[in-house]
Amino acid sequence: MTGPRLLLAAAVVLGAASLGVNAQQTADWPSYNRTLTSERYAPQSQIDRASVARLKVLCTYDVGAPGNFQTGLIQVGDQLVGTTDTDIFSLDPNTCAVQWRTHEDLSRNEGLRVNRGAAYLDGRLFRGTPDGRVIAYDAKSGKRLWHTTIAIQGLPESVPSAPIAWSGLVFAGVAGGDSKGVKGRVYALDAASGKIVWEAYLVPRAASDPTLGPSVAQPPGIAATWGNEPGMPITGGGTWTSYSLDPAAGVLYVPAGNPAPDFVSHLRPGANLFANSVVALDAKTGAFKTHYPMVQGDYHDWDVSSAPAIVTTRQGRRIVAGTPKDGYLYGFDLASAKQLYKTPVTTILNAEAPLTTAGTRFCPGTLGGSEWNGPAFDPTRNLLFTGQVEWCVTVALAPEDETRRTPTGQPWSGGARENLFGKLDPPSSWKGHLRATDADTGTVKWQFVVPNPVESGVTPTAGGIVLFGDAGGTLYALDSDSGKVLWSQKVGGAIGGGVITYTRPAGQRIAVAAGMSSRLWPTERVNNTVVILGLP
Repeated sequence: MTGPRLLLAAAVVLGAASLGVNAQQTADWPSYNRTLTSERYAPQSQIDRASVARLKVLCTYDVGAPGNFQTGLIQVGDQLVGTTDTDIFSLDPNTCAVQWRTHEDLSRNEGLRVNRGAAYLDGRLFRGTPDGRVIAYDAKSGKRLWHTTIAIQGLPESVPSAPIAWSGLVFAGVAGGDSKGVKGRVYALDAASGKIVWEAYLVPRAASDPTLGPSVAQPPGIAATWGNEPGMPITGGGTWTSYSLDPAAGVLYVPAGNPAPDFVSHLRPGANLFANSVVALDAKTGAFKTHYPMVQGDYHDWDVSSAPAIVTTRQGRRIVAGTPKDGYLYGFDLASAKQLYKTPVTTILNAEAPLTTAGTRFCPGTLGGSEWNGPAFDPTRNLLFTGQVEWCVTVALAPEDETRRTPTGQPWSGGARENLFGKLDPPSSWKGHLRATDADTGTVKWQFVVPNPVESGVTPTAGGIVLFGDAGGTLYALDSDSGKVLWSQKVGGAIGGGVITYTRPAGQRIAVAAGMSSRLWPTERVNNTVVILGLP
């Protein structure tokens, strides 16, 4: 290995050393987005432009039932870990053999019933549950170690996001901010005991709001950014997916979802901080540092719902890159929080049109744009890769008095009762987008249109390929420089979770979570499967 590849390898090793990452971890996929800073770039190169044509399915694990399979797989050493809404399991990362599987009975029937993965730290695994708990397990045996409830009793709050873990702490938060009275919150838990170290509200906390642990003081003036009249409680800012963290600076980056009622912004006039922003907190204390506002003045349910990538560009600039559901890629200067660019990365239509009781069609729809997986970054090419959903919706508003009378804890979109979150276009019209964008300028370098939505994680590698899957169950490998399809194969049902790669003694492997289906995503209904691929 000589020239640019040697330099790249040296850079990867030096970068790993600076973050306290050992050689084994550079071969692994130890967190939701591989690194805590969420670049998703993999240093593996055995599967490259030339060899990817020989990629084969080596084994599969049938989870045993269909479901909303969106797990972000993680791999540490001889374990490949995934989750369903009720189960966590460990597989052999070469053979798919089950090492253990632990089931959780839920204390209530949460409607969405989705889980997006586990976190690993110091021999423990951590996951959230649909009934609002965070649970820790012994990684080798699957034995439960502790559980902590972070949902408020009586409210429809859940923990679908994949936690992240660092320096003795586990970070997780609550979703449900589309229901009246639910306020997004994030927690740091002690990894050894589950004790709440700090609690941070992501929208204004009232004196009457519950406190489950030591509560972080909010910045002065945040309440003034919500002009709600009496009887219209501040609602929104839920966290639906994973977070990012800069280990060197000790800063946690939290994507906060939309304000509610989703479609009736005049009932919550103002900037609605910190909904639809990436919020930066001191990871050790929860103290507020700054925020990066993305979808401002939202009345389309365009959550900031995926983890941002914290990257250093070719020009040496540190940026925060995020992809909300509004169809744009945002780049912010990390230090100043100044927006550098806002680049469209999927079809955008009628974004400024007012919503009416007769109905307004717009794109991306309420299930469009970037859902639960954010941008990926290839530092060797200075490219951000974004997977997107093109699926439009028609939203008709409910009579305003009906929206005002919505009981606490009930869905609070402001949409007509028969379609609270709009009527989506037929799935036959949907598609996906994979785009490569210059991280310094926000200029799109190439784009690839996919027959089905792209909801999976996107993974660029040192082999010069970009891996991702679509809702039709096809796994793709594209040339990182051109977007040319080098290999594709249907590997199962809809791919809505992790597409990861790692190295074991037998060689480089790719693992995929396939089979996602739900009442929200009318995809092929087949059993959930984990698929492992490699070179024969």
